[in-house]
Amino acid sequence: MQALPDSLIKYPDRLFIGGAWVKPSSTTLRDVIDSGSEQVFLTVAEAQAADVEHAIAAARDAFDHGPWPRMSHAERAAYLRSFAEAWRKHTSAIRELWPRESGGLAAMAEVMTSRAAGEWDDNAALADTFPFTEDITPSEGGAYGIVRREPVGVVGAIIPWNGPVASLSHKIAPALIAGCTVILKTAPQAPGEGYIAAQIAQEIGLPPGVLNVVSADREASERLVTDPRVDKISFTGSTAAGRRIASLLGGRIARYTLELGGKSAALVLDDADIERSARTLASAECMLAGQVCASLTRLIVVRERHDEFVEALSSAFSQAVVGDPYDPASQMGPLASAEQRERVQGYIRKGVDEGARLVTGGQRPRHLELGYYIEPTVFDQVDNAQTIAQEEIFGPVLSVITAEDEADAVRIANDSLYGLNASVFTADTDQALRVASRLQSGTVGHNAVRTDLRLGFGGVKQSGIGREGGVEGLRPYLESKAIILDAAPEGAPPLQS
Repeated sequence: MQALPDSLIKYPDRLFIGGAWVKPSSTTLRDVIDSGSEQVFLTVAEAQAADVEHAIAAARDAFDHGPWPRMSHAERAAYLRSFAEAWRKHTSAIRELWPRESGGLAAMAEVMTSRAAGEWDDNAALADTFPFTEDITPSEGGAYGIVRREPVGVVGAIIPWNGPVASLSHKIAPALIAGCTVILKTAPQAPGEGYIAAQIAQEIGLPPGVLNVVSADREASERLVTDPRVDKISFTGSTAAGRRIASLLGGRIARYTLELGGKSAALVLDDADIERSARTLASAECMLAGQVCASLTRLIVVRERHDEFVEALSSAFSQAVVGDPYDPASQMGPLASAEQRERVQGYIRKGVDEGARLVTGGQRPRHLELGYYIEPTVFDQVDNAQTIAQEEIFGPVLSVITAEDEADAVRIANDSLYGLNASVFTADTDQALRVASRLQSGTVGHNAVRTDLRLGFGGVKQSGIGREGGVEGLRPYLESKAIILDAAPEGAPPLQS
């Protein structure tokens, strides 16, 4: 792997607060480890509680007294479009950071940055299409009614280490077009994209305090959740952490959006193209070595196609080329950290101990002595009650579960605490729609692993609360206000009935 350019992150020993790079309250630094070489490649400031409180104060002042919430949506949209263009210019920076932090393929980093930039443009476009204000005839007295959708206030955006450029875009772009101010809290394992976002904010002249960026561990981060000056938390991460955040916010009736874990199911039905289905599922799991909340890791196949599917899946997955994420020949990179690799290996051991059959994988690739690598792994004869079928592994581990028929496949798919993503593999579109309507899942694809931010992304059950992306992702950053007047204000448009 090539060295990280020294100029990539301009102020790694500082925090971005109130529109300036400020010295942290302590000299505590955090090393960031390269997932492929196991070497330190970046050292950044680690925010303490006092720094988080400083960032909250800056965001609060910017919301209460600054120009941002008082701008028109069109004025704010211009900044978002500048953000989008800047992300495109910083593609090479993300390519240098993301594979090292999280293990993603360098080529995929370019795709993700392009998609993130598109999300900023999409949110900018909402300035022209979303009904931030509606004039409506009152039904309980008064002559003129107005519904205003106003910014919720100060937002604490807490993002994970696996896809930081995407996660911060999901949260910051809609918050900004709504008129909110933001404290972005990055994961200490992957702070680089947050620094790039702060550099962009400074480059484009975003007003001071509108976006503040800190990297902090859990203890300091809880200040965001408990501080009454923060009106809303938007969190992406584990279900366990989401439960704690929700319980803390419930005590003060604060707003929140939670995008949590998944144990998503793919239903392979009797008329599915088995070879194509196997290749599709194996290829998707290679992306970020399975460290994706929406991964389809419970593969539920009807009995009559089971043997054929297991053979095709194990063949396709075992042939994936695991290696350096900067090598164009690599199809899967390493896991993000030693801790994550040990976690995945622990689940593999548990799968064997509980009686599932290890078909392929489960070890470190023999040709890779350094880096947090693990082989693509397939289990067969998995009971849906087993640990590897119920708990999120966050690694390249696929479990094949046998169903008697379509109805049984739906029952098994819904027998989970989670409901984030799913897919139905069948040649019959009408059957796919029928099955999709019965699945308890925030997204259901057909013959592929599909999510679409323009349609909204999020889960049911313990996979989260709320949606990210598109119009559905904007709404959580707004509060609805009803105004009822005795007469129409000057220049008011005709009322809707």
